[in-house]
Parts: sequence; C-alpha cells; structure tokens
Amino acid sequence: MASSTHKAKGKVTGSAGRFGCRYGRFVRKRVADIEAISGALHRCPKCDMQSVQRKGTGIWECRKCGYKFAGGAYQPQTPAMKIAQRAIDRTLEQIKG
Repeated sequence: MASSTHKAKGKVTGSAGRFGCRYGRFVRKRVADIEAISGALHRCPKCDMQSVQRKGTGIWECRKCGYKFAGGAYQPQTPAMKIAQRAIDRTLEQIKG
C-alpha cells in the first residue's frame, strides 16, 4: 500500500499546461518561466516602486508614475543591458572625476 507521504510526479506545468504533452519538458518549463517573469511586477527605474508592467514586446510602463520605457522583450532589464549600463556609469564617473 502506498504511504500518504508519496508526492505525485508531473503536472506542475503552470502556464505551459496548455501545451499538454507536446514540445518536450524543458521547452514547456522554459516557457512557463518566461511567462512568469514577463507577467510579474518589476521595479520602476524612475519612482523605484514595484509597479512596472509589460505593455508589449519590449515596452514597459509604470502604473504608479506613468513612466514608459523600452527594455527587453520579457524583462525590463536584460543581462546585456545591465552590463552596458555598468560600463556607461563607469565612463561617466571617469569623465566627472
């Protein structure tokens, strides 16, 4: 007889459950992760509130202050953008001082 502590496997698909058993496990998991990130609220670069929502591909808008800006397709700040911003900040510091 199975014990009551047995945990079920599978069916923890989230938003990618609409694909059923198609496309493979890792593709469905990646889609679910991307959709969770793009649907979440993010921090606004202007007012620093957790209220930025995705409006379209690469378009992000803060619900609090109305600030609209371009970012990544699925997240406001992409890893490449963070690296570029660090380089820009470093250059500006060298110019100032």
